Amino acid sequence: MKTISLQSELTQLIKRDHVHHDLPISSLIEKSLMRGEGKLTATGALSVETGAYTGRSPKDKFIVKESSVADKINWGSVNQPIEKETFANLYKKVIKHLEEQNELFVSQGFAGADPTYRLPLKIINEFAWHQLFARQLFIRPTEDDDQSFENGFTIVSAPTFKADPAVDGTRSEAFVIISFEERIVLIGGTEYAGEMKKSIFSVMNFVLPEQGVLSMHCSANTGQEGDTALFFGLSGTGKTTLSADPHRSLIGDDEHGWSTHGVFNIEGGCYAKCINLSEEKEPQIWNAIRFGSVLENVVLNDKTGQPDYDNTSLTENTRAAYPLEAIPNALTPSIAGHPNTIIFLTADAFGVLPPISKLTKEQAMYHFLSGYTSKLAGTERGVTAPEATFSTCFGAPFLPLPAARYAEMLGQKIDENDVDVFLVNTGWSGGPYGVGKRMNLSHTRAMVQAALHGELRTVETTVDSIFGLHIPLHCPGVPDSVLQPRETWTDKEAYDAKAQELAANFKENFQKFDHVSEEIKAAGPK
Repeated sequence: MKTISLQSELTQLIKRDHVHHDLPISSLIEKSLMRGEGKLTATGALSVETGAYTGRSPKDKFIVKESSVADKINWGSVNQPIEKETFANLYKKVIKHLEEQNELFVSQGFAGADPTYRLPLKIINEFAWHQLFARQLFIRPTEDDDQSFENGFTIVSAPTFKADPAVDGTRSEAFVIISFEERIVLIGGTEYAGEMKKSIFSVMNFVLPEQGVLSMHCSANTGQEGDTALFFGLSGTGKTTLSADPHRSLIGDDEHGWSTHGVFNIEGGCYAKCINLSEEKEPQIWNAIRFGSVLENVVLNDKTGQPDYDNTSLTENTRAAYPLEAIPNALTPSIAGHPNTIIFLTADAFGVLPPISKLTKEQAMYHFLSGYTSKLAGTERGVTAPEATFSTCFGAPFLPLPAARYAEMLGQKIDENDVDVFLVNTGWSGGPYGVGKRMNLSHTRAMVQAALHGELRTVETTVDSIFGLHIPLHCPGVPDSVLQPRETWTDKEAYDAKAQELAANFKENFQKFDHVSEEIKAAGPK
């Protein structure tokens, strides 16, 4: 079938009189308030609610099955195909819906801080606050930037348009559809702004490897000596918290590329979980939530307008979106050299993984492919308590290509740059979820600092009998007893049983990676 050109309809749409182009942040906030989309908090942030969808809806995500990409995409439950004609018909309905709105909001931006690899973006929104979110999360053009939109992608977001699954070929009223040939991301039926951010990350996870760049779901920072660190982990494992270090410059908190020159941020802002946020524990995030930032689904005190970060009545997936420059020590531009240290973060609900362990290269590849953590409540619809989960490369929902492609690139870069790799458990200690306690954040920070400063390279280690991990016997600022997970459990037999249970889960999950080397397979639990 002949390719249906849809960009021309977008061009006509954004020329209409009801479209606002590149409004400043203050005007977008004013529009949001006038339209009743949100209200200001006592600190000046815009507070909004996203309705029924308070997290991503991964089962409603599709990629158009097009000849140029069909043989490259790793089709399955994550990358669900949708036919070109089905997409085109739904797209036309969305365009008609947007034409009928009183106002639309449009701006341009980028994904990718490195000019060599940046992707031009055009963002079309039905909500003013969605446009504010996009302006803060994507990279904002300057007067010196090339304003051309050649080979760019367009996000079309229509949250009040509800699909009819029986007619439109979707699973529900909500949909997130990527067309690589038309270079369009079509979003509807959901008010959750994070779908815009993550859909472009999925696009970059296809585009960058094709250019020889490893795309990564990780945060990154750099020290005063130019030493760079990467923090891999799923939502809620501590990427944002641990990378926002007052003594290091923040490169970014969630999405990065690793080229032959070094690391660069894909985004221009941060999207931090703020459940139980406190000024004492996370001052940089706390202070970033001010005028221009967006709070999603955070309950406010009616009398004071103060956010109640401990209130989970709307969702546990409360979020704050703010520009990178809201962090005082953010690196500008957000580009740095090759990493010296990689840290894999996991929130282990079983409570059996050590708080920190040193990984061999083979173990690093094993745990990168496994991507184990606990899926935290609220991150996705229907998740109300932590669940053990394995997300390949710590970002399976956003990987259009086969996992081996990303894993092979990471392994090569670890070798080329002699990178130290650690596994850090920010989850539970002394028992599983519901019995034990969450790891002490100050202890986790101390362990991470020791890893970044090279203080664990010469420390004596013990090898865990089940997981084969090299556990330090000592770490500055951390009691020795905390480092050995079995010793934190009162019931040692219960620990052994739970550890064997998790080990079995690792083995079962890894069976799908039958193509990897025997050395990598042997690096998992015994």
